[in-house]
Amino acid sequence: MLSICIVIASIAAAAYLIFKKYYAPGALLFVGLITLGVVACISPDPLITGKKATHLAALDVIQIFTNLLQTRTAGLGMNIMAIAGFTYFMDQIGASGALVRLSVKPLKLIKAPYIVMTLGFILSLILNVFIPSAAGLALLLMVSLYPVMVMGGISRQSAAATILVGGCCCFGPSGGNNLLAADLTKMHVMDFFLNVQWTIGWVAVIAMLVAHFFIQRWFDKRDLAKGILTKEDFEVPQLTKEDAKAENAPLWYALFPLIPVILLFVFSPLMYKGIRMEVVTALLVSTFVALILDGIRRMNLKESIGTIKTFAQGMGKVFTSTVFLIVCAEVFAAGLTKSGGIAEIINSVSGMQAGGYAVFTVMFLIVVGSAFVMGSGNAAFFSFAPMIPDIAAKVGLNAAFMISPLQLASGMARSSSPIAGVTIAIAGLSGLNPFDLIRRSIPVMVIAIIATYLRSLMLI
Repeated sequence: MLSICIVIASIAAAAYLIFKKYYAPGALLFVGLITLGVVACISPDPLITGKKATHLAALDVIQIFTNLLQTRTAGLGMNIMAIAGFTYFMDQIGASGALVRLSVKPLKLIKAPYIVMTLGFILSLILNVFIPSAAGLALLLMVSLYPVMVMGGISRQSAAATILVGGCCCFGPSGGNNLLAADLTKMHVMDFFLNVQWTIGWVAVIAMLVAHFFIQRWFDKRDLAKGILTKEDFEVPQLTKEDAKAENAPLWYALFPLIPVILLFVFSPLMYKGIRMEVVTALLVSTFVALILDGIRRMNLKESIGTIKTFAQGMGKVFTSTVFLIVCAEVFAAGLTKSGGIAEIINSVSGMQAGGYAVFTVMFLIVVGSAFVMGSGNAAFFSFAPMIPDIAAKVGLNAAFMISPLQLASGMARSSSPIAGVTIAIAGLSGLNPFDLIRRSIPVMVIAIIATYLRSLMLI
């Protein structure tokens, strides 16, 4: 019982600190180290055994952090940093902006406002495959898709909510959480995306699209009739302009962000096994191709080579924001695991008649609740995902189909949180209150979360 109390206290402490806007990685690391320290004091067993052990309990607490930092930075961390470097480079040369502008053009031809909104939602989900940052994608869409939807006849609230929920799933091989999930399940990232994530996700997508169409239309009609909305809410506000480089980039630059996904798909176990293509290699090949073609267009070798600096800057930025968060979250998860509370909860739930399904339900609810309270899908998912393979083995369930719904649901819960970075960013650009956004996103996300859970029960 003491171990379960430690788990509950640790989760509550971490959630409280993050809710109070403490630096999320620092909060998770702080609570994780304290939890490990408590466990070291009360447990007769050492925290670390084997070659990595320091043979001093106090040092073992820090050594766990050291081991995770070394392992994650060299493997998964390098993949995530390379993706970030590529994303920043694509932004610098204007390729991301070109992809969004090209994608938005057909929507301007359609006159049915809520059809445009739904197609905009689909477009957001597709673009999220190639632009994995929910906040980054949202900022691009706010200066391109957002005005198109409002001019089409929907309210600013509906348009902003569409962009908020559009990045909720993080489909594809590019997101850090997808890379972690593939790594934990020992699967190729494209195999995980197509045969696991999408197998679950398509049901949630259909549920979201139908729900979003009717819910936003209902909100607009009801709020307009009650006077909550006025005619001004159906007019395009002034937004910040896109960067000049992004506006001047030719539309064929939109091909550049697609190259890594194409390479990973073609040279994967799903298509051609003769060539082994790693994520970092695909990103570097794509970067060099884009660099050469951009250099030819610029006809300025110094300026073109200088853009590669953005790649390195992007790698550095994502280390502080994501890779370090993963390591800190895993220290937090290690504290929960070493306490024995997670094992005790699993054993208790496993003894129920529902068995493994009850364990999955408990983990699912914990991740959803954590993501909502923390305002971060990554923080919640990274904290609990490393536990899943062992849990799945103990209860006889498929680890991949346990991990994927947690990843999907964590993003959906984040898109329902008023303190999520993407929510605040969209609210700031649209001039709306974050709570105006989540009152429209929560019903859609709840339906999507339920659909994800029910679909997962069929597969695990």
